[in-house]
Amino acid sequence: MFRPTSRLLAMATLCWLAVIVAACPVPTRAAGPEELGLRQAIQQALADNHSLRAGAQGLAAMGEDVGVARSMLLPKLTFEERFMRTTNPVYGFMAKLNEQRFGAQDFAIPALNSPDALNDYQTSFSLEQPLFAPQANIGLTMSRNAAAAGRHEFDRKKEEVVLQVAQAFLMVRTATSYTEVAEKGRHDAEEHARIAGHRYENGLGLYSDTLRATTAVTEAEQRLVSAKKNLDVAQRALGMLLGLEQSVTAATEDGLDLPVADLARYTDAGRQRRDLLAMQLRQSNASQNVKLAKAGYLPNIGVGATYQLNDHDQPFGGEGESWQVGAFLKWQLFNGMGREHERSKALYQKAAADEYLHAMEMGVSYKVYEAYRGVEEAGKNAELAQAALKTAEEGARLVEVRYENGLSPMVDLLDAQLSLDHARAMTVASKNNYRIAVFTLCYESGTIFQDLGINESSPEEQE
Repeated sequence: MFRPTSRLLAMATLCWLAVIVAACPVPTRAAGPEELGLRQAIQQALADNHSLRAGAQGLAAMGEDVGVARSMLLPKLTFEERFMRTTNPVYGFMAKLNEQRFGAQDFAIPALNSPDALNDYQTSFSLEQPLFAPQANIGLTMSRNAAAAGRHEFDRKKEEVVLQVAQAFLMVRTATSYTEVAEKGRHDAEEHARIAGHRYENGLGLYSDTLRATTAVTEAEQRLVSAKKNLDVAQRALGMLLGLEQSVTAATEDGLDLPVADLARYTDAGRQRRDLLAMQLRQSNASQNVKLAKAGYLPNIGVGATYQLNDHDQPFGGEGESWQVGAFLKWQLFNGMGREHERSKALYQKAAADEYLHAMEMGVSYKVYEAYRGVEEAGKNAELAQAALKTAEEGARLVEVRYENGLSPMVDLLDAQLSLDHARAMTVASKNNYRIAVFTLCYESGTIFQDLGINESSPEEQE
């Protein structure tokens, strides 16, 4: 029989256990990968993809270069405070004049030749404004062209990320379908093993047939394991493109089969591709660079003004004050033939830029043509794969019936099943390969945003 004290102790212990159990986290079921549609995934990549974020920062830095170049044409205001202590006759004479405390006694010969040490605090505000600065004007134009080219290149980078997301999205879809195909293959192999075992038990089949069928089941399970691994890796790759550390799965959706226009439409669009526009601006800058080299032969003209305070006792003092205004012309007449070599260098660089631009124009046209032919090839392969699947399914069905009736050996059944599994996989792959080929065509022609109906701006840019 428990004593009251023992009962209280037991109740207290139970209460403490209840508190501890309540405080312990309840294990929850692990959440599966986030499911997104293609357009949702693209919008998230535009907002969170790390390479795009880095590109946006670089683009902002290029925009600041325009401000730096513009500042070369704007006024320069300078504040300066100087201190001097000297016994130099000339500087001492000048300092007293600036401080406006020069007296008649300072004309004495001993005072002029051997002045006492004196202090001078000089405070000045200077203003300088260029009026004619040809190199600075050309530099501003070049910086604007470079910033615009950077914007086009960044837009092209966004198109590249969209293509990568679309490819990764379809890879997830393909891997998912491969997993389903592997599941069907395992199910079919298990059914064949069941039939082989049933025939052997009834004295109608060979024991070797059951062994072969069991081996086929094991191989089908191995393919299923590989398919699941590939699916997991594909989902993780898609998440990485979206700036996430977790996996993302592709939602089952329609609207992935984009319409294909004629070749002329994509060829014309390719002439306005963003990276090609950027190259045109780079070529324009090469021409501006020739002008910049020629501008080295011209003078720089400007005006300036200074307001000055001098004091012998304290900084920022105002015993004496003065001002001056002026204009300047600086003209470099000879610099050791440097300008001539700079001009020749700029001409060579312009010729190279012209060739690069021409080569890129031809390259864009070729890539569009290649991508268009790739779409045609992928479309025909998808049709052939679908036809092959139908014949493989019918062939496997007939061989299975013949095997059940003792008219075909097990090896024929296994070969038919292998052909069916291959046809299923090829059908899945060819369908998504066609979609990837269409997306690639849209990318090569620079119309991928338009064809997908997606705003090019990231959510931050839209705000």
